[in-house]
Amino acid sequence: MEQMQQRTSVDEAYFNSSRTAINDLFNLYLGQKLSQTTYDDSRNKAQKRVDAVNRKLDPPPNEQFLLDFKEIQSQFQDQDQQLRFATQSVLVAQVVQCSGHAPRAEFILFALRSLSSIGYINWDTFLSSLLSWASNSEMSLGQRSLPCPGISPSSNLVSPLASVHSIASPDESSIESPSMTSVNEFNRDNAISSLHQLCCKIIVTGLEFNLKPRTHADVFHHMLNWLVNWDQTQQSSDRLKSQKHSKAFIKWLHSCLDVILRLVEKSKSRVPFYELIRSDMQFIENIPDDEALFTLILEIHRRRDMMATYMQMLDQHLHCPTFGTAPFLSQTARIMGLLKELASSIQKESLDWERALRCLRHALRTTSSPGWWVRSHYVAHYNRTHHHAFSFGDVFTSAMICEALIDRIIELLMLTNSEINCWQDWLIFSDIFYFLVGRGIIDFVEFVDNLVSRLAEGDCILQTNHVTWLLAQIIQTELVMKVLSTNPRKVEITRKILSVHKENRSSDLNSPQSILLDFVSSCLSLHNLSLDTSYIDVQLKKGKQIDEWWKQVSKVVVTGSGDGVMDYMNMDERSAGMFWAFSFNMTQLPCEAIMSALSSAGTEFLAGPVLQHTEKLLLVTKEVNPIPMSLLSGFSLHLCSKLINQMEESLFGGQVVPSIAMVETYCRLLLLAPHSLFHSLFPHLDRRTPHRLRNHGSMTLVFEILNYRLLPLCRYGGKTKQLMHDIIKIISFIKGKRGEHRLFRLAENFCMNQLLSLRNTFFVTIEGKGPAEYTETLNRITIITLAIIIKTRGIVRSDNLLCLPTLLEEILANSQHTWSEKTLRHFPASLYKALIVRAETTVLSQCTKLFSPSADPTCVTNYISHSSPQHWQYLCAGAWWILMEGHPENMNSENLAHVLRVFSPEEVTANIYTMVDVLLHHIRIELQGGHSSQDLLLKACENLSYFIWTQELLPLDILLLALIDRDDDPHALPIVISLLDRKELLERVKLYCDDRGSSEHWLYSGVFKRAELQKALGNHLSWKQSFSMIDILQYKYDRYPTFFDDVAARLLPVIPLIVFRLIKNDAFEQAERILGVYTPLLAYHPFRFTFFHDILAYFYGHLPGKLILRILNVLDISKIPLTESFRQHINSSNTGISPPLDYFATLLMNLVNKVIPPLKTNYKSGPTAPSDDPKPFYQIQDPGTYTQLILETTVIELLSLPLSPSQIVLSLVKIVASIQSTLNQSRSSPNSAGLGSVLPTATPGGGNTDNSSDANRSIPSVSGINSSVFASRSGYTFQQLSCLLIQACGLLLAQLPISFHSSIYSEVARVIKESLWLTDGIDSAASNALVDPAWAAQDITSTAIGNIIALLHTFFNELPQEWLMESLIIISHLRPISSIAKLRITFRVLGPLLPRLANVRLFFKKMLLELFSALEDVFGINSQATAPAEASEIVDIIDFIHHAVHYEGQGGPVQHNSKPHPEVLAICAEAAERLRPDVRRLFSHLNPDVNSSIYVVTH
Repeated sequence: MEQMQQRTSVDEAYFNSSRTAINDLFNLYLGQKLSQTTYDDSRNKAQKRVDAVNRKLDPPPNEQFLLDFKEIQSQFQDQDQQLRFATQSVLVAQVVQCSGHAPRAEFILFALRSLSSIGYINWDTFLSSLLSWASNSEMSLGQRSLPCPGISPSSNLVSPLASVHSIASPDESSIESPSMTSVNEFNRDNAISSLHQLCCKIIVTGLEFNLKPRTHADVFHHMLNWLVNWDQTQQSSDRLKSQKHSKAFIKWLHSCLDVILRLVEKSKSRVPFYELIRSDMQFIENIPDDEALFTLILEIHRRRDMMATYMQMLDQHLHCPTFGTAPFLSQTARIMGLLKELASSIQKESLDWERALRCLRHALRTTSSPGWWVRSHYVAHYNRTHHHAFSFGDVFTSAMICEALIDRIIELLMLTNSEINCWQDWLIFSDIFYFLVGRGIIDFVEFVDNLVSRLAEGDCILQTNHVTWLLAQIIQTELVMKVLSTNPRKVEITRKILSVHKENRSSDLNSPQSILLDFVSSCLSLHNLSLDTSYIDVQLKKGKQIDEWWKQVSKVVVTGSGDGVMDYMNMDERSAGMFWAFSFNMTQLPCEAIMSALSSAGTEFLAGPVLQHTEKLLLVTKEVNPIPMSLLSGFSLHLCSKLINQMEESLFGGQVVPSIAMVETYCRLLLLAPHSLFHSLFPHLDRRTPHRLRNHGSMTLVFEILNYRLLPLCRYGGKTKQLMHDIIKIISFIKGKRGEHRLFRLAENFCMNQLLSLRNTFFVTIEGKGPAEYTETLNRITIITLAIIIKTRGIVRSDNLLCLPTLLEEILANSQHTWSEKTLRHFPASLYKALIVRAETTVLSQCTKLFSPSADPTCVTNYISHSSPQHWQYLCAGAWWILMEGHPENMNSENLAHVLRVFSPEEVTANIYTMVDVLLHHIRIELQGGHSSQDLLLKACENLSYFIWTQELLPLDILLLALIDRDDDPHALPIVISLLDRKELLERVKLYCDDRGSSEHWLYSGVFKRAELQKALGNHLSWKQSFSMIDILQYKYDRYPTFFDDVAARLLPVIPLIVFRLIKNDAFEQAERILGVYTPLLAYHPFRFTFFHDILAYFYGHLPGKLILRILNVLDISKIPLTESFRQHINSSNTGISPPLDYFATLLMNLVNKVIPPLKTNYKSGPTAPSDDPKPFYQIQDPGTYTQLILETTVIELLSLPLSPSQIVLSLVKIVASIQSTLNQSRSSPNSAGLGSVLPTATPGGGNTDNSSDANRSIPSVSGINSSVFASRSGYTFQQLSCLLIQACGLLLAQLPISFHSSIYSEVARVIKESLWLTDGIDSAASNALVDPAWAAQDITSTAIGNIIALLHTFFNELPQEWLMESLIIISHLRPISSIAKLRITFRVLGPLLPRLANVRLFFKKMLLELFSALEDVFGINSQATAPAEASEIVDIIDFIHHAVHYEGQGGPVQHNSKPHPEVLAICAEAAERLRPDVRRLFSHLNPDVNSSIYVVTH
């Protein structure tokens, strides 16, 4: 240790000595004062020369420097490394100290070149040290740190540059005058400029040598920092003016630019030009009057814009959520394209602002789901409280939402003023408005200010009281009450609220709406009594009229019994209007009246079986009429909320079983206002009545409500994931609980419906509640659902795609049964490969002793107590075997029933699956013995019917599912069909349909009939088994009555699955017949539209026309908005003939009018009447929103046509390719003028508007379309309409099954290849052909290529990530790619997909490799390009690839610290090896080699 310390001290001494000698040598040649310390007593030539110079004062000639340096070098031969370090250290210090002295600076440059010539300068370490010193010096000067001139240059704490200025600087303690301060600033700036200039000259010299990538990167970033820092320090106009005229500054600036240009020089590619593009240099504001700097910044912007074209899709500013597709919740942020950190900085009236408002306006018109608005809630809240806190994907500010709400109010007011009946629109809007205000998503004060201001501006003349009614809806919410009581402007805000009132001038004061609008203002007055105005007095009089009416009605209008209960079933329109108005003034009395009406019939004890001695009689509320939806719709939402709370207390917390009328009214309220009133039911109820919800009856009621009334509402509200989580916890708790069959089967049936309703993939494992917690039935339904989703809609989210293998492994690990080959052949490949490996097993077991007619009841106890649980799954199989060998009377079915009730539900499921295996195996054995197949099937069905209907021992739905799961056996499906044809089942179904009435339960006004529990569910589900093993034979009824549950209703999710399996087995006739027989029952299916849409998509091209017609009839054609042309074509005999183009154009036009978000509305141009009557949610529960209904109906039309995918695609693409020229024919039509345009008003090329004839020759119009009528169907100009039709076509194609994609890609590639731009070989014209159609439409310069690529980009925008990879086939169709024009088009088509795939590296790498292969076709070593091309012609593509690689590495928008992933760099390096050397050089930094890439060494 001591020796090491001694060695270190010796090395340090040598270093100091050598440094002193080198420093004195430089001081000698620079003419500076020498050091007083000598390093050696011996005399030599160099020392003699130093002494001589001290006397002569003139430095020796430069040529002598190298000789003198070698003399010193000879003195330190043993310490060469220390001498090198000392030399570089002194050089750096002298550069910083002498930069302001021109002769000395020139000598330093000479010394550097001399020392470099003998290899004594390590340029990498020297430049790094130099730049570090320069930065420290600049910082010191910027802080006005002026040290004394005597400070040694060896100090690295204080810049030696300061000593240059200290002679002219005043003492630090003195007070500087303004003029002196300006001089000092000028001197400092000149000193910094001189230092920068000298450093740049040195760097230019160093660049002649082979520097490491790290050094290049270090130099580059220092140059950029100098320029950017200079820009940021320019605060004084006088200082800036002096800088512009400073020669030192101009020289430094040019030197710095020279270094940058040398670094990015294409022939060397020391640093990619892309680094300039992503730097802050492009944002320099104080650009001096210098041509060189301006030219470079202009080039950066030009190349940045060129690169950005490959990142953005054509007409991207028109992409907007339509709320017509399932994944819109997760796609909104991506589609809008707004960065979350920029949301609050978007300027009003900007393009981004209008894009956001377009989305919000459309969300208000189409009644987007509450879940979507909740996403907006977070950003609105954060914008108001934490200005820099945003959640991912949130793109709307409170101000945006506020403006959109006011726009919608103005729009509705204009419709109302035009005497268009839009009361339903107001009701729908009030629900959303109440939700947004109640959640605090908008600033209420800001909203009132802006609303009153807009109304004062005259955007719309206020003629009615609708705005007053709207404000009265939210006046009692907690947030509004707080504002009106605590806000400093509360009086002003109150006066503004009251100012929107208008006296009702309607002549029809007998309609409920008119009466409500006339009296509703009294509600606002009651909350503002402190304002002493005549208006308050008038409204108080109206309030008294309402009170008098209520007193009169409560005395006179009573039920026949005279008990004071309001007869709401016979209420006239005036009474209804007054009741509505009263609900706004007071909530307690109306709430009590409604609750009293629902319980007015009294109570009774529930009739049922003989009770046990410990049981009490069950008290049930007698049935009355439910409250009509027409009456509920006019109540204030505050009253509705109070009613919901009161009903929940009675339904789930009372001691009396509620009536079906109260349950139905409760559900109607939730359906009426899905935004304001609906919550995640389990967490909501658990918070309110946690102990009561654990009650068996309350839990059963919740499941019945969810399963038979609120399933679509759960999906619409985005509550599916939370509900699945909650219910799976319940199922996992009770699935092994003995005797809990009713609740378990109801919960399982609900989950089946939930799983089959999903339209997106889902992450099943939530907090450990995944397939391991699922039942056997649910695991199998999960597989079916995944197969349908993957095949018909694709996997939208990348995390779902990554977890799919794990999900399948977990399902297989917890599933005991297999999948038939016939089922698997229709599965997607990802599922087929995972499931085909499962092997089949069949087991037989005998239980003759237990089922012997002479067996006493103790056999049951002995069986349960002493038999192995592993043998219990064979109980039903043994019972069935006994039936097959004898007669039903020979089996003790009572014992079988007792044991099955003791079993847990999952054990019963296992028994059913095992019994089915034994049954089918037995039939095969008997067939080999010569028995008749028909006789065996008949006997099997008779025995199963004995189990199901005679003894009611087994759940029918689970048995049917088990049989169809064995569809690889030829006898399984015939048994299913026979069971469905049984008289017992058909009678039960008919009884269910008769008792339930219309499937639209909210329209039913009669008294509901409650079915007896045992008749509704059968013995197995209605008996509740005792859990005591000692008293095993004691059992009792589960006496809690049913509300909507029934054995027939349990078949609702099963019947479509049976049809699904029949189609897979090509049993089309049987499938059609089953659909025909069970059409009345399927009318009650909560998701029949979704499921049959999925069947058409899943089996597209496999279904006969007759079966398709049957499916359409099941969907109730009269209620589906199918086009008249489709109805005619589907019934015609000309199958296989494509409809005229006008039919497809009509479909697209329908999507533009009803699905695509409208462009900005010019409100002063007059109102536009809605094309259809608005539909509240409860009328379109499946699929959910009106836009979803229109879009999916259009898809159903196309899938139902007897056409091939290529025929449909050809027609749609043909329309889009020539859409502008086709619509241009109708320009002279007086109806073609429409709404104000939000499209750009000028094209980048400044095209002429008079060249329509040339455009028409390039793109001929499409025949078969009545263009004049076609263009007049909308309020858009033909330029707007053409772009929106392209958007509609891309959206529609994206909804079609993946089997259409190959036709889409081949057809668009054909159009591109046959384009005039490419056939003429005009490479330079390709850029003009790729202009956004929104731009090109302005001057009628649209091209087929531009239209087709815009179509593809809209198509890509709507596709799930999994399906995007199919787009790579476009490159194969476009080959041979023999020109830059084709190459640029290829990158323009597929380039925007790279950002979409950045979060899935596997997909990103595949796409990147394909783009490199296209690049190789033109610039490869073995390229067959038609003409040689220069690498400089594709710098935009090279910049784009660099940017895409950084985007993937960052996982989002590129930041300053973004870095490529090594795996991606390796792929780029491998692909670049196949390119020409000149092109390969431009990709040299996309390489994982540390000696080649700046991206490896700098991160």
